[in-house]
Amino acid sequence: MFKNTLTLSLSLLTLAAHAQMSPLGLWRSIDDETKQPKAEIRIVQNAAGGLSGVVERSLLNNPSAEPNCTLCTDDRKDKPKIGMEIIRGGQQTQGQAVWEGGKILDPENGKNYSLRLTPIDGGKKLEVRGFLGTPMLGRTQTWIRAQ
Repeated sequence: MFKNTLTLSLSLLTLAAHAQMSPLGLWRSIDDETKQPKAEIRIVQNAAGGLSGVVERSLLNNPSAEPNCTLCTDDRKDKPKIGMEIIRGGQQTQGQAVWEGGKILDPENGKNYSLRLTPIDGGKKLEVRGFLGTPMLGRTQTWIRAQ
C-alpha cells in the first residue's frame, strides 16, 4: 500500500513539474517600453494539437489606446484586441521544451511573425520569440506566468 501511494505521489509530482515546463496556461505579457505587465494571454492546446493563445484582458489603463486591431490584414482586421487569438499553431520540438511552427500576431502593428516559445525558470517565465524568416531576425519578450 505504501509503495503504491509513494509511486502515485511521485507520478503526480512529475506531471505537475512537466506541466509547468510548457507554454500552456495564463501569462502576463510585458510592455517593451514601460516594462510593466501589459495583457494576460491564455495559451491552450487546440483540437488539432497546436497552440492557441487568446488575449483575456488588458492590464493597461490607457483610455486613448485603440481597442480594435485596425492594422491587422487577415480575419482579425478591426476586431477587438480583447478576446483576439494572437497565437496560432506551434508544436513541441521532439525531446525539447521548445514549441515552434506557429505564428504570433502583434496587435499593435498588425503583423504576423513566426513563433518560438521556450519555458524558462522552472516554467515561471516564457520566452516568446517572434521572427521573420530566420530566428536571428526577431525579438524576444519574456512573459510571466500569472498566478
